[in-house]
Formats: sequence, structure tokens, C-alpha cells
Amino acid sequence: MADTHLKIAPIGEGLSLKARAYDALKAAMDERDLSQRFGVSRTPLREALAQLDQEGLVKIVARRGIFIVRKTKAEILDMITVWAALESMAARLATQQAEAGELARLHALVDQFSQDEVARKMGEYSEANIKFHQAIIGSSKCPLIVEITNGLFFHMRAIRQRTIFEQDRARRSIIDHKEIVAALEARDTDRAERLVREHTLRLRDHVERFVELD
Repeated sequence: MADTHLKIAPIGEGLSLKARAYDALKAAMDERDLSQRFGVSRTPLREALAQLDQEGLVKIVARRGIFIVRKTKAEILDMITVWAALESMAARLATQQAEAGELARLHALVDQFSQDEVARKMGEYSEANIKFHQAIIGSSKCPLIVEITNGLFFHMRAIRQRTIFEQDRARRSIIDHKEIVAALEARDTDRAERLVREHTLRLRDHVERFVELD
């Protein structure tokens, strides 16, 4: 019988034990399995769990245990709305702050996919889609936007990966991404901001209409 338990490598000693425990726990949560044993002492493990609790990803109940927090559909819709506001502002700032080479690197996440090929490259495109949005956030050169979106990213990654295959969204996404890159490279601030906002709000509309979460 195949071993279905989540495989997590022991976390080595070092100054970043909390960070590594946090990353490992986050990965474990994605597999709905927090019972796997970690090769780490109790202190960094507790610190990592406390961080996950603070971010609203788990709920720690004294003498009862640790529970994964499932977001409601209304909460996910709110997160997408906030992401739309933050990423669109990041795009605006990117037209003003990002170097030309930084924006040019977005082509590697867009140009390799055509509308005709995306059905054969869904897995690759799903990852490229996530990296594309992260790159826009990073290009803003605004640490606070990066920090706030990092708190939302776990949920945004999950909902983007889930919905990219639905209702022909991948094909539409490719068109949007190419238009966004063109606006960024043209330093068309208003257009870049608007395109990114509308792109994410289309995700919100899709989730509201077609996705069952509650």
C-alpha cells in the first residue's frame, strides 16, 4: 500500500529555525496534515505556530489542539478585493520605480504561453501566473505593500490555482497579462493600474458566481 503521509524533511539547527519551521508548517497545512513529526525543538515550532495563528491560518485552542482555519466565501472575496487594490497600486508604482530590465523579465512568465498551447501547459501556466503577480508586487519597491500581500498570499495562491482552469480563465488571463506588461513597459501609469485592478476583480467576480466555499 502506498505511503500517503506527507513527507517533511527534518529541520536543521541554525538561526532561522522559526522561519524554516513556519515554512514547513505552511506547506503541511496545504496538505491538510499537521500531525507529521518535525525534527525540530519545541520552541521554534511554537513560535512558527504562533505566527500562523496571528496570520489567521490556524487557531490554537488551549488544551484542545491546533485547528486549520477555513475562510468563508465572504472572507475570500474581501481578500481578493484588498489584493486588487494593493496590486493595482503596486503596478502604478512599478511604472515609476521599476528598472527596464525588471519589467522585461515579466516576458518570461507570459510570452512562452499562447492561447492555443495553454491547455497543454496548465501546470506550468498556473505557476507562472502566481509568479507574475508576485513580480508586479515586488516591482513596486514598496516594502509595506509586499508585507501586507505576503499575509494574503497563501489564500490568493490557493484560489488562483483552483480557478485558473475554470470557465476558460487561463486564455483570458494570458491576454490580460500581455496587456499589463505592455502598459508597464510603456510607463502608462493609469492604464497599468486599471488593467491590474480589473484583472483581479474578474477573479473576484468568478469566485462570487461559480465557486462554492462555505
